[in-house]
Amino acid sequence: MKITCLGTGSPEPHIRRASSGYLVEVGNDKILLDCGGGVVTRLIESGRLPSDITHLFFSHLHSDHMMDYARLVHCAWDEGSKPLLVHGPKPIAKITEKLFGRDGVFAADLKARTELQGSQDVWVARGGTLPRHWPKPLVKQIKPGFSFEGDGWTLSSAAVSHAQPLLECMAFRIEANDKCVVYSGDTAICPEMSTLSQDADLLIHWCYRLSHETKYAFITKMSPSAGEIAEMAQSAGVKSLLLTHIRKHMDLGEHLDLMLKEGRESFNGSIDIAEDLMVINL
Repeated sequence: MKITCLGTGSPEPHIRRASSGYLVEVGNDKILLDCGGGVVTRLIESGRLPSDITHLFFSHLHSDHMMDYARLVHCAWDEGSKPLLVHGPKPIAKITEKLFGRDGVFAADLKARTELQGSQDVWVARGGTLPRHWPKPLVKQIKPGFSFEGDGWTLSSAAVSHAQPLLECMAFRIEANDKCVVYSGDTAICPEMSTLSQDADLLIHWCYRLSHETKYAFITKMSPSAGEIAEMAQSAGVKSLLLTHIRKHMDLGEHLDLMLKEGRESFNGSIDIAEDLMVINL
């Protein structure tokens, strides 16, 4: 497995970090976990194209985890790729229809691109054929506990504590070639996350708060610090821990050093802080 961090930030605009997105490559499959703002640009910067993505899984539907969904689908369609396989919680099907349906946000654009003579000529000149059909991602709505079997890899999921009951939220575990990567999505420390992380070779876990930031009780409860995440990872037998979803104010050297220091106090494996375009081979 090859993992590329395409977006390691938060909803806050930050030149150093796009919002959430992680590419997992197994054989010929390129699996995208979440697609937040800036992820498509990072994908292109990594040397891939939107049409390379074979599977997209959404952990939840906060905007910073799916803002680039429309761009990914539209770009892949414009490259002439086959429909993207999309899995995510409700209402991803309704969102997709509202983006690309006949009365959707992009209806005027798609009508022009497929019906104007000039646009048709450009499409044919680029190797396309007519009639040009609208983009139609293959969408399946999923719930926690969902599993998927790919070509040489499997994905499993679990409910995690984040934005319920307004959003369904889950974490993912991908196993291939006797290796395992777990992606937390956004979550508090919870038994389901610990169970899903058991003996993982790599755990990619959000870290939205510094340990001394305890003014707001709800944020403190739902956003574990680096030390708390490390303690959970240690108890779960995780081999390597990658902290991510870093906020702009946390991206100072002293704060990053503190996160690593607190993490190493509780975790015996390797620990690092994710950066956009970081690559991990398992």
